[in-house]
Order: sequence, then structure tokens, then C-alpha cells
Amino acid sequence: MTNTLDTVHALEVKDHSLLNNGMDASNRSDGIDIRSWPTLGMYQPDAMKSVNIGGVDYIVTTNEGDARDYDAFSEETRVEDLMLDSVAYPNFAMLQMEENMGRLRTTNTTGDFDNDGEIEQTYSYGARSFSIWDGNGNLVFDSREKIERVPEELLPMDFNSNTDENDSFKSRSDDKGTEPEAVESVKMGDDIFALIGLERVGGIMVFDITDPTDAKYVSYVNNRDFTVMDATSSEVGDLGVEDIIYIPASESPAGVALVVTANEVSGTVSFFAVNEMIFNTEDVLDLSELSFKANPHPFNDAM
Repeated sequence: MTNTLDTVHALEVKDHSLLNNGMDASNRSDGIDIRSWPTLGMYQPDAMKSVNIGGVDYIVTTNEGDARDYDAFSEETRVEDLMLDSVAYPNFAMLQMEENMGRLRTTNTTGDFDNDGEIEQTYSYGARSFSIWDGNGNLVFDSREKIERVPEELLPMDFNSNTDENDSFKSRSDDKGTEPEAVESVKMGDDIFALIGLERVGGIMVFDITDPTDAKYVSYVNNRDFTVMDATSSEVGDLGVEDIIYIPASESPAGVALVVTANEVSGTVSFFAVNEMIFNTEDVLDLSELSFKANPHPFNDAM
């Protein structure tokens, strides 16, 4: 058996104009403003995980998104800087206002379908969600706008914050929002959970994906202290979740199941204890931080 490439399957795009597919598209608007916008989000997964559910293999992706932005070439621009087609966007003047969709990062490489210099369709980076796909690359589930709705409720003063700066409310709304970055799967009894790491605002969001066509939000934990203004301080906690792994109790040196996060900006590695009870629909996955963690922050030579 050899490793060979069989097919390449495009993930298509997400229609942010549809109900419940909204997002906060501006860092200049007053207050949180999650709503539908006439743009298509390119899924662009940062991480993916193969998960077997009921004997069927699925792929779970975190749809962070990214632009091609190099010294010799850059596709990144903003909606306000495009010439929008007045037929496709009859309300273009309103849309291009900074408090609406004007600040939204977009690409200048596509969307001019008739090559007349005017854009008939804008494309934003990422989908601000996690998705579940079947083995043929067909979309089975998307979390739609849920990953922005949860911080809206739980972190209203720090919504769409940046990674390296507290007191940065909505600073990422014009970019890629929370930036779903990392994914891990956890099996407990008959139930399967997806752990979704958010790079910008931080933290882990937990979804029950036992039914892959109807995943349910369970809980959210964020080991970040938004009251610490100095982002270089070790007191700020975890900044920039980059990866997540799950260690079952049978393999854990602590004797309990662990969730471990590696955090790029703070340089921290944190361990969370997991409540391994058999879950029912009313139970909550409990990620309780243990009393130990690796914390080389600010950077030093200590091992």
C-alpha cells in the first residue's frame, strides 16, 4: 500500500446572507452587530480531524481562513476599496460604509465574473465556524454563527478581541472573528464531543457531535484574564490556542482524563481535567483547570 492522492474536493463557500449565517463584519460599528451580510465565506480549514461516528468516518474542520499576503503578491483588500457592481449590489454605498461591511477583509482575485472591473460577488476569509463533512466531502453540519454568538453572551465586553491585546473589543470583527483554529475529538460512553480551539478571543468550545447532522453546543471555557492589560504578563493566562490534544485517563499521568492546549502567543501549555461521567442530554462536559501547567511566559530559559 502506498500513500497516493485520489481526488481533490473543493469545500465551496458559505453564504453569509442566509439566516443564522451572520457575523459581526466591522471593527468600527457601535456594539456587537451579528447579522447577515451579502458575502461568501471561504471555508479554508486550519485544522481537521477524522472522527468515526456510528461506523461512519467524518471529517471535522475548524474554518479559520487566511489570505495570500506576501512581499511579491497580496490578494488582501477591504470591501470599501472594491468597485462593487451596482446590479449585484444595488445598496453598495450603504454596504461599503465602515460601520457595515466596508471594513471586511476580502480578496481582489475573484468575484469579477464578467471582467468589467466591477465585483459581482465578495469573498471573505474563513467561515467563522466549525464544520462536519462526510467521506465524499459533502457538508453534513456547520455551526453557522454559533461560535460568535457564545462570546457575545459570555464575553460581551471582550467580544472578538485580538490575541495579543486585552481591551481590544471587536478588533477582529473585520478580519476573521474568533478564528476557529484547533480541533480534537473526545469519546465518552456512547457520546462524542468536538473541542474547538479559538485562536483570537481564546478558549475551547465544546460541541456534542454524536449526531453529526445536528451537533449541539455544550460549553465554553476560556483561561484568559481580560482584566490584565499587559499581554506580556504571565498573569494574563492563555493567548492564542494553536492545538488541542485529549489524553484518556488510562494514559494520563494525573490519573484523570486531560485536555491539553498549546497556546502560541502566551507560550503556555495548559492542562484541563475532564469529567468522564457517562453523559446524557442534560449533562455538561466539565473542563476544570488543574493546578499545574507549563508557563514559559514571558520567555526564559527555564525548562
